[in-house]
Amino acid sequence: MSPQRQSARFWSGAVTAALALTFLGTGQASAADVNNAQNAGFESGLGNWTCSASSGTTVSSPVHSGSAALKATPAGQDDAQCSQTVAVKPGSTYSLSAWVQGGYAFLGVTGTGTTDVSTWTPDSSSWKQLSTSFTTGASTTSVTVYTHGWYGQAAYYADDVSVYGPDGGGGSGGGGPTVPAAPGGLAVSGTTSSSVSLAWNTVSGATGYNVYRDGTKVTAVTGTSATVTGLAAATSYSFQVTATNAAGESAKSGAVTGTTATSGGGGGGGGTLPKHAVTGYWQNFNNGATVQKISDVSSQYDIIAVAFADATTTPGAVTFTLDSAGLGGYTVDQFKADIKAKQAAGKKVIVSVGGQNGTVSVSDSASATNFANSVWSLMQTYGFDGVDIDLENGLNATYMSQALRALSAKAGSSLIITMAPQTIDMQSTSGSYFQTALNIKDILTVVNMQYYNSGSMLGCDGKVYAQGSVDFLTALACIQLEGGLAPSQVGLGLPASTSAAGSGYVSPTVVNNALDCLAKGTNCGSFKPSKTYPGLRGAMTWSTNWDASAGGSWSASVGAHVHALP
Repeated sequence: MSPQRQSARFWSGAVTAALALTFLGTGQASAADVNNAQNAGFESGLGNWTCSASSGTTVSSPVHSGSAALKATPAGQDDAQCSQTVAVKPGSTYSLSAWVQGGYAFLGVTGTGTTDVSTWTPDSSSWKQLSTSFTTGASTTSVTVYTHGWYGQAAYYADDVSVYGPDGGGGSGGGGPTVPAAPGGLAVSGTTSSSVSLAWNTVSGATGYNVYRDGTKVTAVTGTSATVTGLAAATSYSFQVTATNAAGESAKSGAVTGTTATSGGGGGGGGTLPKHAVTGYWQNFNNGATVQKISDVSSQYDIIAVAFADATTTPGAVTFTLDSAGLGGYTVDQFKADIKAKQAAGKKVIVSVGGQNGTVSVSDSASATNFANSVWSLMQTYGFDGVDIDLENGLNATYMSQALRALSAKAGSSLIITMAPQTIDMQSTSGSYFQTALNIKDILTVVNMQYYNSGSMLGCDGKVYAQGSVDFLTALACIQLEGGLAPSQVGLGLPASTSAAGSGYVSPTVVNNALDCLAKGTNCGSFKPSKTYPGLRGAMTWSTNWDASAGGSWSASVGAHVHALP
């Protein structure tokens, strides 16, 4: 949720399915494997399926394939679950998948006799495949496969459900997948001195993609973009992509050439930041918090995010105008001089893009270019060290990644890139914010997720945690730490006072306990991470102004604690 302008949107409700981040491999399938789901494409109405209440029906549009698909609408305390009992063989491994669209959609299986699994996706405007896998127990002959939505959310659609593996004796519900077609539209979306970013079109039926550099496979991904790192500067490479599923691997796409930059970009993001850092947002407006100049910001803050840059009439472009009148006559020259003074003291000052009222849209290559060029212009004009991404009205992972890589190519390895997603944005690696963070991992400084204005959320152990506790901070941070981000790229974002957010304020002691739990394994609540993360970056707050209004107690306590971490 937004750390700014005092507007809040709340998320509540109990999650009934555990988050699983296990994806289907790309091995060859046995000739005996079949799709064990019956009426997998809902061509026979709801035959073989049981839906809760009266939530389920079949529709002729939209469909992923064939002439029908499931439509299920959550209502009240009903999450619109539809399920089917599927015959399986004991001691066997199955791949479970389905295509979904619309509101929040979950896919899972129970009764496996081993570990029941599930996966999910936020609302999607186009068909998206959910995939996971499970193994049956030694005496398991049937499992229950289910889909469901989310309380109070929009209807979801599901089609082409597959429980692919050994024939359980129930007969095939439509046969297994076929080898997918070769991907089209492969293009270079960005370069640095050590990496090339690629993007391509979705292939129907594919569960993953392999990326080849000069004929050698270098990475496998589940989405339609990838960044190949560890490359030499000023060097040209040839890239191709294949699509994969349980049936096999497609032919290679057409080749594209990517040439790395001569210098700059991809330096790891962070420049000379300390190992453990504190980020604070500085308000370029007066909303009742203490009005500050940059020079007034506590020395406990290592990164100062100036809030906010605003959208222009040019798609993707942003600008920044100092609110001199609202800040008591603070001049642009003073502002620039104060930034230089903070930098001379070893601090970083960046410009934040978005906020709760932000309307910046980076949705194509042109707007990505406009974003990079405009942020670079602001960096040159004011002396900013980088950019913070705090977009809450939609983020396109492909093009925001492209924009940030273009900015990195201009600014070099000292560029600071931070992000401030809402809790819901980081529940799954399939979310656009999480995808963006992983796409730019080699140049990303830190993700300071906002643990406030949120409500209950899933932790990495699949349990539901309410905001306002040590467990909420640690169990949600665990998702990022185990989902692909480095510990140095994870920070805890909290309000500086009860006035700074609609909900979710916790005392500095709770923040410090959460930091200790994650970094040292001490002062944990009921949730205890399976390992420690001593490289954890630190903490963030909204805002330095609200901190000052409360006497600087947040930065004094949390700042000192962060800097004392091992």
